[in-house]
Amino acid sequence: MAKSTFNETDKSIQCPYALNCGACSYAGMTYEGELKVKDAQIKKIFEGLCDFPHINGMYRPVYYRNKVHAVVSGNKENPIITGTYEEGTHNVVAVKQCLIEDKQCNDIMDTLRSLFVSFKYKPYDEDTKRGFIRHILMRKGFSTKEIMVVLVTGEVMFPSKNNFIKALLEAHPEITTIVQNVNNMGSSMVLGSRSIVLYGKGYIEDVLCGFRFRISPSSFYQINPAQTEKLYKAAIKMADLTKKDTLIDAYCGIGTIGIAASKSAGQVIGVELNREAVHDAQINAQLNNISNIKFVNEDAGEFLVAYAARHKADVVIMDPPRSGSTPEFLDSLIKITPSRIVYISCNPETQARDLKVLVKGGYEIKQAAAYDLFPHTSHVESVVLMSRKEK
Repeated sequence: MAKSTFNETDKSIQCPYALNCGACSYAGMTYEGELKVKDAQIKKIFEGLCDFPHINGMYRPVYYRNKVHAVVSGNKENPIITGTYEEGTHNVVAVKQCLIEDKQCNDIMDTLRSLFVSFKYKPYDEDTKRGFIRHILMRKGFSTKEIMVVLVTGEVMFPSKNNFIKALLEAHPEITTIVQNVNNMGSSMVLGSRSIVLYGKGYIEDVLCGFRFRISPSSFYQINPAQTEKLYKAAIKMADLTKKDTLIDAYCGIGTIGIAASKSAGQVIGVELNREAVHDAQINAQLNNISNIKFVNEDAGEFLVAYAARHKADVVIMDPPRSGSTPEFLDSLIKITPSRIVYISCNPETQARDLKVLVKGGYEIKQAAAYDLFPHTSHVESVVLMSRKEK
């Protein structure tokens, strides 16, 4: 099979796995051409709503993913295969080098495949519920270079655990922590509920927008920090915060946006449903000596419904999942009448749908920008500023 290559001149990638993997929709296209396609897509989605300037591309769009996930499988010819599910199926595409994933993590993946064979670890079979290794998850700090390896297993028992860890660390002393996650559920979820720290502190830290963040195995953290910094700085600038403002950071995750915005606001309230992410967010506030922020472990929509009955907020920054916001959240957002709403989205289609609701509720779009956080794929990250219409 041909090797994956990156063309430094036109910033295109050639990937032999692209057709089966389905992740890199624009493999083989020049990066300039890809950005033009994405510009056209955004223009079409937001037609009649607002205009977007040219998408902000990445300087060197390769090896940018700081989070690497692989499914572990095998067959008679190859006892251990690592890769991704073929688009729309449960068939595993064996991937030996991915040009959008961190190169160091790619190298560790090679070593893990060899060690699994050496230690005679069997891939987990979801149908028979037999076998050992199910998934591999790696996370790397963009600034700190710390690396976490999460081995997702079908059972707690870890044969030859100490010898395996020793061999892995001898090959890759750059690994700072190793975690075993136990997942024996019959679902497509990668991580189970139980994690066991095998080496190191069980998490990594990274620096984003000048602030330090703790990242646990299941924490949400943007996969392209270089582009994320540009996106978050643009969003915070749009918010135009003052020390008199109360800011709600909805769907806050581990608190990255709220913490980065806290130095400009009077008070920040972060809202997040994931309990582990809230725990990390609280630690992150302490790490950065921030006292004007608090975090609430609730569904963002339910929180805003209750909050709207008693309080008002000056600014809301929201970064919902791909499915967008709920009608209840948007209704409550309109009720608390913030003067400014900054809406960050990884799915422009659901964002456009929600913006139409907010426009009907008395808001108008003031500014919009798009950032390519996922080069060579079909995804785009967009941010829109809205303000209350003057009566």
